[in-house]
Amino acid sequence: MMATHGVEVVGTDYNEELVATLNAGHTTFKEEGLDELFVDALKSGIKFTTEYQVCDTYIVSVPTPYDKLDKKIDPCYVIAACKTVLEVAPKGAVLVIESTISPNTVDRFVRPLLIEAEREDVKLVHAPERIIPGNMVYELLHNNRTIGADDPEVGEEVAKIYATFCQGEISVTDIRTAEMTKVVENTFRAINIAFSNELAKICRIGGMDVAEVIRISNKHPRVNILQPGPGVGGHCIPVDPWFLVGDYPETANFIRLALQTNAGMPEYVLHRAHEVMAERGIKDASKVGIYGLTYKEDVDDVRESPTLQMLESMEEHLCGGGVKVYDPWVERDEVPGQVHSMEEFLDGLEMVIVMVGHSQIKGKPEAFGGRILIDPRNVCGDGENVYKL
Repeated sequence: MMATHGVEVVGTDYNEELVATLNAGHTTFKEEGLDELFVDALKSGIKFTTEYQVCDTYIVSVPTPYDKLDKKIDPCYVIAACKTVLEVAPKGAVLVIESTISPNTVDRFVRPLLIEAEREDVKLVHAPERIIPGNMVYELLHNNRTIGADDPEVGEEVAKIYATFCQGEISVTDIRTAEMTKVVENTFRAINIAFSNELAKICRIGGMDVAEVIRISNKHPRVNILQPGPGVGGHCIPVDPWFLVGDYPETANFIRLALQTNAGMPEYVLHRAHEVMAERGIKDASKVGIYGLTYKEDVDDVRESPTLQMLESMEEHLCGGGVKVYDPWVERDEVPGQVHSMEEFLDGLEMVIVMVGHSQIKGKPEAFGGRILIDPRNVCGDGENVYKL
């Protein structure tokens, strides 16, 4: 995006195969509009290398996993990238951390690197990304951005770089506030999803249609309840809020409860499937298939996928192995039992758990040939053989 808007860009990664693929003119994942954008970037002179270059500005965008035991961020990739940048960065260079990090990560882990390397002439900035798979190109252009910097003047200079393409509002603030806002945005969404998931459980116990309850409630001008589902996936919503829980364990109680509610949904869907199997007389797990492996519709991203979470306990809840899995967006083999065509998937099945509402089947229960459907996302409509949460 920067390259096509007049910024001289060099992409750097230690993965030689990835760099070679990009230099050969090929993208590495599916995204609407990405291939066309990439072609334009190549024409604009973008380059890719495994060696860090001497530049004015460095943007670090590497993964930030978290420890699933203590729920704290693992900054090892950020630290490694920043150390390498400091080896080549000229005096006065700007180091922008775009990776999502927990509040105080820059102060705790990045700033000490500058002191240790005697590179306090390098200016620190945090500009968290704000895009979602499946709509990346549009959101890069239109989403608002936050720039956190020690020096407001430096923040404004970095904002000018992002303003070459960003049509949204760009807010310049301090680094710690920028760190916090990104985590808060995803935590807000996680809490609202947890409310809808808990509401679905309440409505089931009470014999009510949660979709109808939400539809009517959302007619209120100050109510906007999200839709329940089989869990939360991706790298942001199920991960980032844990940063607050890990850093503030005695305070973030409400956040912890919401995250636990969301994390329990794949298990809840399994219990629901087990109930329907008993009701419909299905005793063989090989008669049950799972449609959808990605964490959301019409992308090929499987990170923190609810389906992957559910498969971990599938054998316990569905009476043994042999469960088939199919996702039209995932061509690579990710899990045992995965097949690569709808025809092969449906062969021999009596029931399908619809974990993702891909366009291939959304609003089309007939795509499953009359089989019993567990539909936790409410994407297949109503029918005699369709079971909701």
